[in-house]
Amino acid sequence: MVGGAGTLVTHGRLAMRAAVLDAARRNDHGLRVCAFEQLAARLAGGFICPIDTDALLAAVREALGATTLGELDEIKALPGMAHAAAETLRKAWRAEIDLQARAADHPRIGSLAALERAVVESLPAGMLRPGDIVAAAMARMRFAPAIFGPNVEIRGLTELSPVWRPLLRRLAEVVSVTWTAGPREVPAWLDGFAVNVVRGPTHDPKISIVSTATALHGVVEAVRWARELLASGRAKPQEIGIASTNTANYDDHVLALRADANLDIHFAHGIKAVTTRDGQVAAALADILVHGLSQNRARRLSLLSDGDRSPFASLPQGWTRILPEDAPLRSIEKWRQFLSSVPAEAWPGGTDHSTELLRLLELLNRGTAAAQEAGEMFLSGRSLAIWRKALLQNPHSAIDAAIEEFRIDDSLDACVSIAWMPAEALAVSPRKFVRLLGLSSRGWPRQVSEDRLLSDHIVPTAELDPLPVSAADRRDFRTILATTEAEVVLSRPRRDSEGRLLGRSPLLHDRGEETYLRRTRTPQHAMSETDRMLARPAEFAQQLQAQSAAACWRDWSASSITAHDGLVRSDHPVIRAVLARTQSASSLRKLLRDPLGFVWKYGFGLRAPEIEEEPLVLDPPMFGNLVHGLLERAVRLIETRGGLSRADAAALQAALEEVRPALQREWEARQAVPPAVIWRRTLSEAVSLAHAALSHPESSLDGQRSYAEVKFGSDDAAASETVPWDPRSPVEVPGTGLRIGGYIDRLDLSADHGAARVRDYKTGKPPKKPVELDGGKELQRCLYAFAVKALLGQHVAVDASLLYPRSALLLRMKSPDETLGSLKNHLCAARDNLAAGRAVAGPDSADEYNDLAFALPANAPNNYCRRKETGIAALLGPATEVWEAP
Repeated sequence: MVGGAGTLVTHGRLAMRAAVLDAARRNDHGLRVCAFEQLAARLAGGFICPIDTDALLAAVREALGATTLGELDEIKALPGMAHAAAETLRKAWRAEIDLQARAADHPRIGSLAALERAVVESLPAGMLRPGDIVAAAMARMRFAPAIFGPNVEIRGLTELSPVWRPLLRRLAEVVSVTWTAGPREVPAWLDGFAVNVVRGPTHDPKISIVSTATALHGVVEAVRWARELLASGRAKPQEIGIASTNTANYDDHVLALRADANLDIHFAHGIKAVTTRDGQVAAALADILVHGLSQNRARRLSLLSDGDRSPFASLPQGWTRILPEDAPLRSIEKWRQFLSSVPAEAWPGGTDHSTELLRLLELLNRGTAAAQEAGEMFLSGRSLAIWRKALLQNPHSAIDAAIEEFRIDDSLDACVSIAWMPAEALAVSPRKFVRLLGLSSRGWPRQVSEDRLLSDHIVPTAELDPLPVSAADRRDFRTILATTEAEVVLSRPRRDSEGRLLGRSPLLHDRGEETYLRRTRTPQHAMSETDRMLARPAEFAQQLQAQSAAACWRDWSASSITAHDGLVRSDHPVIRAVLARTQSASSLRKLLRDPLGFVWKYGFGLRAPEIEEEPLVLDPPMFGNLVHGLLERAVRLIETRGGLSRADAAALQAALEEVRPALQREWEARQAVPPAVIWRRTLSEAVSLAHAALSHPESSLDGQRSYAEVKFGSDDAAASETVPWDPRSPVEVPGTGLRIGGYIDRLDLSADHGAARVRDYKTGKPPKKPVELDGGKELQRCLYAFAVKALLGQHVAVDASLLYPRSALLLRMKSPDETLGSLKNHLCAARDNLAAGRAVAGPDSADEYNDLAFALPANAPNNYCRRKETGIAALLGPATEVWEAP
């Protein structure tokens, strides 16, 4: 054991922290704790230091772009090339392979030798390769006693790369070197060195083997085990270690479960940067640069980079409220087009900030080519540090992947926490209680693979990597068993993440039987409150949440109608409020055909999530809106040029072509539109369909004037010459108490307002037979007729019809008065049922395109809706008659 002014050599951050803490507790002032390469660099003197990962990656990236590499030229720009080349160079340096001397042996070695020369030239003067550091240190060996003290102890190591071994041999001749192996294996090459090897007794911990269902289940059992050790008083947090050879398979599970269990579990190898806010800011910027502009990505970056130093800070608070809800804005042209249409008064504060916003968006639109500049502008502090380091590890085009894998310290103190770590770290820094995860046939030991650039046929793998990962895993396993004092639990998953069966690790052979742990087992010690409740179903059943969930499940499974099916108290405030609002044709259809969905949508505000991606084609409702937009603009234009009733086919076509560009620009700025080729074809089809609608033959009214998209019953509308009435005037369906509002597709009025023709355009396929109410689905023309009579007088003769321009089919109501009276009765029945608290599912809840299906039980059309059908019909009574209406 070194002391005083000696030097302690160990490996890994965890072992170094433990050594420093131990020295502090023993008042061991002057003790130097370092890794072996740091010891070598210190002896080499001056400002010499080992090549760190960031500097090497930066040098390799620069060299790849500026150096001719022969047969590697074709792949040097690929993502991951810098990382692969840096790793190959490190292997060659650790194995003492002289690439320059062997450059003529193979073209690939020659390519790497050229890369090595360029890398060495671009590195800082004091940053040397391991072999160069050893040479410099050998030349200054006489200073070793003054630098390291009389004693140097090497603790916890089981191997040392070949490049450092000559230095160790020479150092042992100058100062006293102790290799403290304890119960660990001692490498055979150490024989003949003037090194004092201190061995210790091998510990004999209690060893048990368990198998878990999956990797997640393995972590659950590990956290349960750790909490049991703490709760029982058998262990302190710093005495518990959990390890695996492949921590990446478990990191996400450990991170999530440590929060659920409220335990301090230190990640010795660091946590992913994207699990922190700083990492998320960097990831948001990378997402835009790699995948392009969009409204959602811009919103996310603005939200995450909120702060005084953010470039978005110059924009007014709440500026995102000006953005259209349905427009993805996936190009800078769409942003410019949209912002040019936003008036200054629409911005918070009434000041136009379009220029400032476009300046930021134009930089983001440059993509990964502007990665360096964008990072410096949009990021600061820790997020900027993450960004700079990520740029060194991959080409700018793969910055998102680099940030995804980037790791940072988790800020927990390793010396007072449970530690989750790679197996090699645990082998150097043992703990009293240990649990090893991932002991499957694929996971431990890991398989040896060829180097990505120097294949085995070029340089034998045994020469390039004399310390292979498979042998290291086996050695670490033996070391962990030998250095753990009290208990070791060996855990393996039975299946991988894709459900494939996994075999036992060969390291588990001849170690006894394993305990089969079921995923649904009742644990002896729960890891968290959630786990405790699952382990005690009787106690959980007493919780109000559990009682409510159980009651809901029973009620859904019963054929009777219950509160979980939509029964509420009579005259409920929410229902009273939603019935008092101005209704549309869509909302009244919901009321008639799906009362439960009506309350969800208009009472609770539930809505399906919007998809950001641009569509390949417009869906039928959106295409219908496009046609209606063309009809509205064209009719208004034609009315200023002599009237629709006197326009011929050529005039109609000219008007449609004239209004098309403005509508196209508006849609592109505010809506998600298909790719350019399909979008042009869609616009042409919409113009053709609109022309067919306007040119449908019909008799002209006396002194006819035509209107399109005529607003009525709107509280926020303003009087206009394009509307034949005050659009703010309330419109009520007689005898129902229901106010209605909306837009009439087309309205033709005679000069004396004695006759009116209402047209509802349908861009879809026509029905197989004429319809009146069509089970409550077809309400527009009926509601339009109510509106016209309410606003112009009951004396008006209204001709209400449906027009299907695709097939030139016109469907008039056979008996308007009878149909309107029938609709009024159906609405009254539906209103009374809802007011009485009978907000249950209707036939539209089982519709394939029901956008609120996510709020219903799973597979509702085939199970829940069929089970409840009879009970709902009996409960609603006469209100169900509309479902059978022709």
